[in-house]
Amino acid sequence: MGSKWRKAKLALGLNLCYYVPRTLDDDSPTSSDSFSDAALLSHPPAASWTSFDSPHPSSPAAPSSRRKLSKSSSKSAEKTCSICLAAMRVGEGHAIFTAECSHAFHLHCITSSVKHGNQLCPICRAKWKEIPLESPNSGPCPGRVRINPVDWPQNNLMTVIRKLPPSRPNSSQHVMPLFQATEPALFDDDESLSQPDLAGKTASDSDTTDPNSMKTVGIRTYPEVSSVPRMKAYDNFNVLIQLKAAVTHSSHNFGRKQLELPYISGKSRAPIDLVTVLDISGSMAGTKLALLKRAMGFVIQNLSSIDRLSVIAFSSTACRLFPLCRMSETGRQQALQAVNSLVANGGTNIAEGLRKGAKVMEERKEKNPVGSIILLSDGKDTYTVNGSGGKQPEPNYQLLLPLSIQIGDRSGFQIPVHTFGFGADHDASSMHSISENSGGTFSFIETEAAIQDAFAQCIGGLLSVVVQELQVGVECLHPSLRLKSIKAGSYPSHVVADGRAGYIDVGDLYADEERDFLVSLNIPAEFCGNETSLLKVRCVFKDPFIKEKVTVEGKELKIGRPENVGGEVVSIEVDRQRNRLRAAESMSQARAAAERGDLGGAVSILENCRKTLSETMSAKCQDRLCVALDAELKEMQERMASRHVYEASGRAYILSGLSSHSWQRATARGNSTDSSSIIQAYQTPSMAEMLTRSQITLLGSLANQRLVRSIWSFSSPKPR
Repeated sequence: MGSKWRKAKLALGLNLCYYVPRTLDDDSPTSSDSFSDAALLSHPPAASWTSFDSPHPSSPAAPSSRRKLSKSSSKSAEKTCSICLAAMRVGEGHAIFTAECSHAFHLHCITSSVKHGNQLCPICRAKWKEIPLESPNSGPCPGRVRINPVDWPQNNLMTVIRKLPPSRPNSSQHVMPLFQATEPALFDDDESLSQPDLAGKTASDSDTTDPNSMKTVGIRTYPEVSSVPRMKAYDNFNVLIQLKAAVTHSSHNFGRKQLELPYISGKSRAPIDLVTVLDISGSMAGTKLALLKRAMGFVIQNLSSIDRLSVIAFSSTACRLFPLCRMSETGRQQALQAVNSLVANGGTNIAEGLRKGAKVMEERKEKNPVGSIILLSDGKDTYTVNGSGGKQPEPNYQLLLPLSIQIGDRSGFQIPVHTFGFGADHDASSMHSISENSGGTFSFIETEAAIQDAFAQCIGGLLSVVVQELQVGVECLHPSLRLKSIKAGSYPSHVVADGRAGYIDVGDLYADEERDFLVSLNIPAEFCGNETSLLKVRCVFKDPFIKEKVTVEGKELKIGRPENVGGEVVSIEVDRQRNRLRAAESMSQARAAAERGDLGGAVSILENCRKTLSETMSAKCQDRLCVALDAELKEMQERMASRHVYEASGRAYILSGLSSHSWQRATARGNSTDSSSIIQAYQTPSMAEMLTRSQITLLGSLANQRLVRSIWSFSSPKPR
């Protein structure tokens, strides 16, 4: 019987698709093998077993129960290829392959998946006994495969069925992909930035042609108090410098049709070169990898043809899946195929993944205005930092980051690495160190299903950069005035030797993003005059649209100097930023105590900070930031309840919070991406917009998930 079926399948090869019924000698997969979590995360498979591209398909008859299922479910379940997410329709010129497990895909999608080493069904994870391969005689098939059965010679099969050897009982050996693409010695094969097909541009593409829409950076200064006694000198008088990037007016209409378009902003933005470095070690197998693929699919679908993407996958070694490619329709389809073909195996070599990611950015022939690297891992590096047998009291995590993308003594940040720690077993210390030393942020993805929202928030910011290489200069105006210090978090800053000026290197700003810096000055006594000129702020940055330097100057800051001052009220803006800096300092101290093993002392530090915050004017006014800081500190206390809790989530939660506050940029931690959470500091409208888009798509996936479950339960045979 088996030989007859093989002959039948070979004869049907001209039609490029076939339904393979299960025979008695086939191993029946268990429910866990045939219907894993990956199936629930994909678009529902087409329930129809008629999957030929020719007008008159001929295939073995499906069982009657399945034919009935096809008729009943075809109305509710759209026929969608789970690899490229495009619709599958008969007669449109694209071959459709139906596997042994009855799931259907575009032929060119599934052959690409197999070419990258995947031997499992992308939906149900069933291991196939026979896999589709492109015949060497078929010639190259760039883009989509076009089908013309009439013109084909009868002796030239487009598809070859390869019988896989039976799996051996011992599966402990390292699994290598069937096909590994050779990489060039020099990564200068990035796709050109030129756009020949301007007629096909989307709304987000056309935005970049309007450089006049770029507004300026807003500068405001707030003194601690508006006036001080004339004859009194102050040693540590605080002044808040507040910067805000250009305001956007993005659409907030998230209809179904809009989800199918690339990211659309109502304002111009700079194109991006993005490299994602993804962990596909053995610990990522199963649901984690399925969720990662779904999150990457969201990223790919929301990049525009003005953006370029390259993906690095690493386990024991690292591999560049494809060079920097523009995310046009063809580019997105190829990227989706490459990502969905990933299989998990091997160890965790973060350093090698970052080395190749940096290599892509360094050796590219052309550069988009914005460049960034996203790193995701669920484990610890077992090769560079933790590979040796000897115990290292303090691992040198800087070894993981290539020197070319470390901040060092440079001003501004060229290639920031935004890191994402996935699950309870990742190395939060190393991920935080990598982001901190490159100018990026560290996010803690505690719940596996939140990975897409975390990515969405990050790219929502990256796709809205409106200011680059921003440097802030502070100049003292009064001849006796001196700068004492600048509190700028992780941003490099310095005060010149005579104390008359200071500088802060800020780098990039997202649309609507704010930065707050506290400077401390000494104010001399004023023997004459009713006011004292304090300082002036100047911003110099690069406009990413006209690619020229722009200088913006703020107004001169003065304070009144009356003879006597009554009960002067402290500026709530200054008080708010004092609280932020105080909370960040307490988080850092508590983390240091916890690393020493003193969890009780760490909890006390946080409790004392909460008490101090509650007595400030901001707290009494129910300031939103102050309320959020108190909730965050309380959450950190709870995550220090025991050593086990701290190791599992406390360390990562605190480090992600420190990253957020030190860079004044939103990170994912706990339920911070939940709309009901009050811990959403620094989230810009562009981030919130992309996050909403992600959550809408996830709601759609849940509806599909329920549909797939009902279909599977209906079609599965009942145990006898």
